[in-house]
Amino acid sequence: MNIAFIGLGHMGAPMALNLHKAGHAVRAFDLSPAATQKLAEAGVGIAPSAEDSVAGAEVVISMLPASRHVEGLYLGDGTRPGLMARIEPGTLVIDSSTIAAASSRKVADAGAARGIPVIDAPVSGGTGGAVAGTLTFMVGGEAAHLERARPVLEKMGANIFHAGGVGAGQAAKICNNMLLGILMIGTSEALALGAANGLDPQVLSEIMRRSSGGNWALEKYNPFPGVMAAAPASKGYAGGFGTDLMLKDLGLASDNAVSVGAATPLGALARSLYAAHSLSGHGPLDFSSIIQLLQKQP
Repeated sequence: MNIAFIGLGHMGAPMALNLHKAGHAVRAFDLSPAATQKLAEAGVGIAPSAEDSVAGAEVVISMLPASRHVEGLYLGDGTRPGLMARIEPGTLVIDSSTIAAASSRKVADAGAARGIPVIDAPVSGGTGGAVAGTLTFMVGGEAAHLERARPVLEKMGANIFHAGGVGAGQAAKICNNMLLGILMIGTSEALALGAANGLDPQVLSEIMRRSSGGNWALEKYNPFPGVMAAAPASKGYAGGFGTDLMLKDLGLASDNAVSVGAATPLGALARSLYAAHSLSGHGPLDFSSIIQLLQKQP
């Protein structure tokens, strides 16, 4: 299948590479020459522009940082037309960015006007899941469009959920990431308290993991350095899922809560704590570095 893949960051690059390894003809594009060079060295086709990447594509996939980037790509920014004016009718568009549900619906409406089916399919599973091809996709859109996308999504993920209509995938994603942000702070707080009491963080982590405090962070992504060799915490909090990205997602959750009249007091507090962490210069670090906000620093 001819696939255009736009956005080759920490998540997009391994996703595009997995599609290439599965035998699809991928033409990828990113504004970063370094990002495109790495994929080119792996044999992935590189397009000189986003517009060129979609020429002849049967499927277009995007993985971009925020709503404004997705809207700018597909709808234009006032200085140039968006890709919806260039994509052939009938081409399937899959946006795997994490953005506002309203933005997903705006892009889908523009696609529908030209006979271009659009689904939102944000992911969970982190960079490890992107590399391993075990991501979870939360899909919003028509069931028929999801079934058309499924053979492609299955090459990048292990779990595919149909959350509902267009925008539902984004709603599910912000619920998940709001919970993730909250539980990472709680886990960090507990580990910091234990360490302040002289407990071995590795022993305490195992106690909590096998007790009622067990959670995903303790299982897969421990925030205390040295407890899990593969976790960002043991690599200077490099790579992984950035603090600023978590802050963005918590902001999306807060905005959405206001729009639907939902109460998310812990989500709002988590956003404030991540904002403080970012303002202190930790924005590029993995979000598990929030533990540093709760500990006395040397």
